[in-house]
Amino acid sequence: MTDALTPERLDDTQKSDLKRLILCLADTKRLLGIRYSDWLLGAPSIEAGIAASGMAQDEWGHARLLYSLVKDLGHDPKPIEYDRDAEAYANCDALDEPAEDWADVVALMAVVDGALTLLLEAFAEGTYAPAAGRTGKMIAEESFHRDMAAAWLRRLGAGSPEARARIADACASRLPRTLAWMAPDDAPAARLATAGILPESAELVRRFADRYGAVFSAAGVAIPAPERAGWDEARGRGPGHPGLEAVERARGDLNRELFVE
Repeated sequence: MTDALTPERLDDTQKSDLKRLILCLADTKRLLGIRYSDWLLGAPSIEAGIAASGMAQDEWGHARLLYSLVKDLGHDPKPIEYDRDAEAYANCDALDEPAEDWADVVALMAVVDGALTLLLEAFAEGTYAPAAGRTGKMIAEESFHRDMAAAWLRRLGAGSPEARARIADACASRLPRTLAWMAPDDAPAARLATAGILPESAELVRRFADRYGAVFSAAGVAIPAPERAGWDEARGRGPGHPGLEAVERARGDLNRELFVE
C-alpha cells in the first residue's frame, strides 16, 4: 500500500481520531448484534429468526476483532469492551432503543448495517495498514446481511399498504442520523480524510446513495441529508446513549464472573 500508515507513524491526534473511529465501528456492531438477538424468537418465520441469530453472532465476533485494534494505539481493549458506561458508547444513534417490530429490524439491516459495512470497507481501503488485515473476513460475511436486507425491503415494499408505510417510515426515520454517524462533518473526520484513513464525509454519503439508493427507492424512501443536530464530537455520534439494559448485555455483566478468555 502506498504511503501506508502504521501505529508507529501516527501522532497523538491521529491516534485519538482513529480510536474514535474504531469505537464507532465496534460499539455499533456490538449493539447491532444485541438488536438482532432480540428477534431470534420474534421474527415472522423460523428461517428469519435463524438468519437474525447468524447476523447477531457475526456482529459480536466482528466487534471483538475491532476492539482489539485499540491495542495498537496504546490502549487495553478489555476495559474499553467491558467496563465503559452507557454514556461513553459511540454506537450509531439508531441502536439506542430496541426495534419496535420486524419492519424496524429490517430498517436496521438496511440502514445501519448498510452504513456500517460501507464505512468498514472504506476503512479497509484506506492508508491505515492494520485495517485491511483485520476486516477482510468481516466484509465478506456482511454480504449475507446486505442480501437479507434487500430481500426484506423488496418484500415489505411490495406488500400491503400498511407494510409499505411501516417500512418506509422505519427507514426514513433512521437514515438522517445514521448518515451523520457514518459521515461526520467535524474536525476528527476531516483529519482522517487528510491522512487517507477514510474518504471525505461527502464521498461516504455519495457511496451510500450509489449503492443503496435504488433499493430504498423501491420501498418508497429517498436518501436524505445527514442530520447532525446535537453532535457529540468526542464520541462521533449524536446526543444520548443506548439504554442501560442493552449495555449490560453488551458488556456481559450478568455472567462476568464466569468469563474465560
